[in-house]
Amino acid sequence: MERHPELEESGVYVGDILGALLRRWPLVLVVTGIFTAAGLAYALFGTPWYRAEVQLLPRDDKPGTGLSSQLAQLGGLAGLAGINLGSSGKEEPMAVLRSQGFARRFIEKNDLVVVLLADEWDAKTGQWKDRRGPEPDIRDAVREFERTVRRISEDRKLGLVTVSIEWKDPEVAASWANKMVDQVNDELRARALDEAETNVRYLQEQMRQTDLLSLQQSIGRLLESELQKLMLARGKEDFAFRIIDGAEPPKRQSRPKRAVVVLGGFTLGLLVSLVGVFAAASAGRSRPA
Repeated sequence: MERHPELEESGVYVGDILGALLRRWPLVLVVTGIFTAAGLAYALFGTPWYRAEVQLLPRDDKPGTGLSSQLAQLGGLAGLAGINLGSSGKEEPMAVLRSQGFARRFIEKNDLVVVLLADEWDAKTGQWKDRRGPEPDIRDAVREFERTVRRISEDRKLGLVTVSIEWKDPEVAASWANKMVDQVNDELRARALDEAETNVRYLQEQMRQTDLLSLQQSIGRLLESELQKLMLARGKEDFAFRIIDGAEPPKRQSRPKRAVVVLGGFTLGLLVSLVGVFAAASAGRSRPA
């Protein structure tokens, strides 16, 4: 009989294991079959989730990024006005898109708190189900949204951003993905308009108060840049992100992946049954005669 030192140290021989397998092969088949059937049932009857994706290209064509040299001519004027001409056009849109604050505003705007926390909501009574602790609120909805619904990935090589929404209804998943892009563009456009209008008013006031020709020329260049920002914000729907591919309702579910689930159930059942056979063989070997 072939001996393996590692197994001999535990008091188990290969022959014992093979003998146990021959004696208990029906049990191995039953346990493996049960786990496989459970995986198949989940794959067939589990709630399907669908992933809708939007591919975006962050815009970086905002004027004013090359005017930092003009700030030296104005001394502290731009600083007093709060004018920021040196920031990149990509970092802020990405930061807003990824932020919890934006997720919160999206959920509130579309009234999604109950939708996201449906398992804890009693539709019959119109109240949260009885539970210990505080009632669910927007913070729980944001956590659930970020954990299971929204995914944001960035391809730094191509510069593309992908916003993915996973939900139980393919139409809703596509709708949310497209609405997210529209909302982030609208918010950043409104923010840029407000900032540029404030800067324009300040620069116009400073222009009226100075008599120095060189200072008027410098203020004029800054004013021209802010007016360009206003025109850009008012004239572009896709202000911060250009849509490369909009979201369409997916035809196939993203999870559960049926083949993977069934194979996983089979593998787990086989492993559990073999471990059981090994344990039985070990117990039989160590039992005194």
